[in-house]
Amino acid sequence: MENGDSKRSAIKQVASGRFGVTSWYLTNADEIQIKISQGAKPGEGGELPGAKVNKVIASVRHSTPGVGLISPPPHHDIYSIEDLAQLIFDLKNANPSARISVKLVSEVGVGTIAAGVAKGHADNILIAGASGGTGASPLTSIKHAGLPWELGIAETHQTLVMNDLRSRVRLQTDGQLKTGRDVAIACMLGAEEFGFATAPLITLGCIMMRKCHLNTCPVGIATQDEELRKKFKGKPEHVVNYLFMVAEECRTYMTELGFRTIEEMVGRCDMLEIDDAVDHWKAQGIDLTATLTPARKPHENVDVFCTIDQDHGLDEVLDNMLIEKSQKAIQKAEPVKIETEIQNIDRAFGTMLSHHVSKNNGSEGLPDNTIQIKCKGSAGQSLGAWLAHGITIEVEGDANDYVGKGLSGGRVIVYPDRNATFPAEENIITGNVALYGAIAGEVYFRGRAAERFCVRNSGAIAVVEGVGDHGCEYMTGGRAVILGPTGRNFAAGMSGGIAYVYDPEDQLLGNCNLELVELESVEELEDISELKEMVESHSNYTKSEVAKRILDNWHDELPHFTKVIPIDYKRALKELAEEQKSAK
Repeated sequence: MENGDSKRSAIKQVASGRFGVTSWYLTNADEIQIKISQGAKPGEGGELPGAKVNKVIASVRHSTPGVGLISPPPHHDIYSIEDLAQLIFDLKNANPSARISVKLVSEVGVGTIAAGVAKGHADNILIAGASGGTGASPLTSIKHAGLPWELGIAETHQTLVMNDLRSRVRLQTDGQLKTGRDVAIACMLGAEEFGFATAPLITLGCIMMRKCHLNTCPVGIATQDEELRKKFKGKPEHVVNYLFMVAEECRTYMTELGFRTIEEMVGRCDMLEIDDAVDHWKAQGIDLTATLTPARKPHENVDVFCTIDQDHGLDEVLDNMLIEKSQKAIQKAEPVKIETEIQNIDRAFGTMLSHHVSKNNGSEGLPDNTIQIKCKGSAGQSLGAWLAHGITIEVEGDANDYVGKGLSGGRVIVYPDRNATFPAEENIITGNVALYGAIAGEVYFRGRAAERFCVRNSGAIAVVEGVGDHGCEYMTGGRAVILGPTGRNFAAGMSGGIAYVYDPEDQLLGNCNLELVELESVEELEDISELKEMVESHSNYTKSEVAKRILDNWHDELPHFTKVIPIDYKRALKELAEEQKSAK
């Protein structure tokens, strides 16, 4: 802004819905936080009703106004600690200068999970308490879910120290920290960073109406209503003043206890005592010995706060070569062609290159096909994750899981070795969870994809020759063409976008989840034209025999296509068309 202030959020969050998570979004962050769960509603996911998805929210989330949005409870690319390590690696490639944080919830056993997260090379671990969260959390969750941050942070710190992992990560906690005393206690239980949200919100004018979900906030904080937003009177200085007072109070407690620095105080739970004056019946019989016993060190040289930066292995990534050879394209938008061998240890291929393209050229990226990369071999996990516009990756071989995760305008083409003798359309060419949270761009697979193809796709075009179970799950936008069989539970939770399924044997009806979608014939000229164009592109890029056969017999094959369209999405498109018509 003109006065030097920045509207850029320093911490960007990556949640299970992946709404609006693009290469440009990740590039503009000092810290990227993977939200595994939320203190006030652990493990629940979320749902935004269509009535609340206005044009502003829809544009930010790359979805359709008036159509409800579903955030799945799990991250579909995290089913193990190894998967989490992969996502941390992907995000570190998407912005090498950002710290990668993982948000966990205070619960029994969180220390064991945190140990795995530390081994997965997270820079930060946040333990969230049950008392935080937004005013929009379900009442049942606010009352009954989650545990206090004190228990979670104590267990996490002790577990990490016992396994000599504490020195690798910064521990942070939040969940209704309000005073300098809270900070001092959190620090002595093991935290070295502290999160504040509710209290600073109150300094900005929040009066805790607990009506955040109704869009009627009377002080203009949690609302999209322009008239109500005019009532906002908060200033940055109010938050600064409050945090200075918190720091001053914490400093007072540190002086009384004899600590000069926060580092000296981390994990010194031996300085805490149980308050004997508390005689409430619920407190009787509670044994806090485990919480207030200092962590046992496996040997003398164990540090109890972060002293070592995680080694993410970025200097060994193949993208360093791509970046070096693409300087003309990155700096001057001059076309570049690169050929290279690729192995399955080459993970997140193209992601760090995309970061440099985004950093230099903004959210628009480069003109189409400015950087063309031809690979031969077997691509590792997360090929083309958050691939920026202007980059095309062509792989002759196959690819692992997560191809095109967060695709941000780039193009990915995968086909078997040209000398292969097997029928491509009968074999899997890419793994699970392709195009998770893709925003824009194109992907063409000559062969089948495994499970959860196009999960949460919100704008990319994808053509594939068959998919496993749960295809197009939670999709909110874009187009998918399936030129082969679909597994079970196709289109579950699909609230936007369109899928065209080639179904000559009429199997789709038995495989499709019809809760949110309906099946139609492809009859409208606009649909026919769109479908044919995508099949032609697939044929041109991959030399697919299936696509060629369909195109050669187009009029006979067209009736074998079924259009899968969400009911709400169809209604919203009709309303938008009528609105545009009346505006003219």
